[in-house]
Amino acid sequence: MKAMLRASRIGRVMLRYRLDDLLVGTRAERWLRLAKPFVPRASPDIAALPRGARLRLALQDLGPIFVKFGQVLSTRRDLIPADIAEELTLLQDRVKPFDGQTAQRIVEQALGRPVAEAFASFDTEPLASASIAQVHAAALPPGAGAGGVAREVVVKVLRPDIERQIDADIALLQSAATVVERIHPRADKIRPREVVAEVEMTLAAELDLQREGANASVLRRFWEHSDDLYVPEVVWSHTAERVLTLERVRGIPSDDIAALDAAGVDRRALAAKSVRVFYTQVFRDNFFHADAHAGNIWVDSDPARRYNPRFIALDFGIVGQLSSEDQYYLAENFMAIFNRDYRRVAELHVQAGWMPATVRIDELEAAARAVCEPYFTRPLSQVSLAEVLIKLFRTAQRYQLTLQPQLILLQKTLLNIEGLGRLLDPQLDIWAVARPVLERILVERYSPKRASEELRKRLPEIMTHAPDMPALAYAWLKQQVEGRHQLAVRSADLVALDLSLRRLQRRVVTAIAGSGLLVVAAVLYGLHPPGAYLWSAPLWSWISGAVGAVALLSAWLRR
Repeated sequence: MKAMLRASRIGRVMLRYRLDDLLVGTRAERWLRLAKPFVPRASPDIAALPRGARLRLALQDLGPIFVKFGQVLSTRRDLIPADIAEELTLLQDRVKPFDGQTAQRIVEQALGRPVAEAFASFDTEPLASASIAQVHAAALPPGAGAGGVAREVVVKVLRPDIERQIDADIALLQSAATVVERIHPRADKIRPREVVAEVEMTLAAELDLQREGANASVLRRFWEHSDDLYVPEVVWSHTAERVLTLERVRGIPSDDIAALDAAGVDRRALAAKSVRVFYTQVFRDNFFHADAHAGNIWVDSDPARRYNPRFIALDFGIVGQLSSEDQYYLAENFMAIFNRDYRRVAELHVQAGWMPATVRIDELEAAARAVCEPYFTRPLSQVSLAEVLIKLFRTAQRYQLTLQPQLILLQKTLLNIEGLGRLLDPQLDIWAVARPVLERILVERYSPKRASEELRKRLPEIMTHAPDMPALAYAWLKQQVEGRHQLAVRSADLVALDLSLRRLQRRVVTAIAGSGLLVVAAVLYGLHPPGAYLWSAPLWSWISGAVGAVALLSAWLRR
């Protein structure tokens, strides 16, 4: 019943904000038109808004899970129109806070002790409230935390019953995605179920605050003593799955230009650092902050740092990592774009396995040239590398590109970082800043010294298996000489094919048996043998015919 009521409310909100416009040309349009008389008319203000703005307002009206859905959807520029993606980027992840006393109870249950014992003070009025959790100011008692020094902290607390709410809303989103997949003419391009799966994966990562603490801890280790990025310390003694306690930091939101100028911050230096930090996270550390919007990236407000400013990272629920292969191919793609080597771009897309080997390299090269060359007619300070990359991926989709989720996450982060860099310094030449950083990291990463270090790390594993190598080599050579070498192939496709053949074999045998019994029934009916009769036909003729008909029907229906 609750699910039906929730689905009904979603439908009413969709119609109130006239989201039926998004379904024009589909089979659902007629049913939505029939429902319109039973829904209050949209206000003139709402009716005048573009479709992207109406979608954003509807998602905000539906609550925190749908706000998160809109945020994830805004990153999928390969799937949705640009005007809708731009509008959804404006979604603010702030919702009505829940009661501070409830937050205290959740903290006590998670930590297994009273708040008064765990903290010297705990402010029940939240500092910030988001879709998944909210943050409270607190102070550790003397002797608690790292170094045994009393200090200010912030406590992030999951919303009560958030898991059940997410499960219910995800189930509804999955149902809606299935409907859209069936009725929308461009469902193969939108891929609604894939988008919902991505939302579900993102939310699952953000529901474990202990996991978020681990992300923060790793990122802090990579950037310890850095003048470019500061990551607050995790207080592990006060952290659990539903509660995360971090060192309290103070700074200026990175998009508050007026406040940055008032503090005398060198915005040009800060803009260049944003690009360097991103490329270093991706290609040096292979561990990047993947939710880098302005609300999660502050600027250190220490007056001593105005000429050498540094960022402060917050909210570590979503981080990105690449496989070593993707990391290599992505770096080489960037360098090929920098060098306008479109042949190399095409070859890398195929070598990486992102595209089938049957694609013609010359056609892909021509497509890459058509995308990139117009950008190079502008000053490089006006060229967005993220935009070039997105257009390349969109073009490559015509050639059966398989875009991996981790690359989509990186693409979204690159868009955020470039947007932040250009906001801080409209004349920022992203290419000029990124290229030397990438070149230096690649030289270091694939240097003989790095290769030697990797070999040394793997040496124990190699030595463990070394004694077995002569016996394995001898056995393999013996098989070759005696002609006993066998190739073992396992494949899900082959297993499925084998099952299909077995089913087909059973269907054919059953059909033949059924047909044979029907023939026997006809022969018995014609011969009039002695014995029992039913309605002037031999009883055995009836039995044989019935069994034969059942067998044929079974063969027909069996899958």
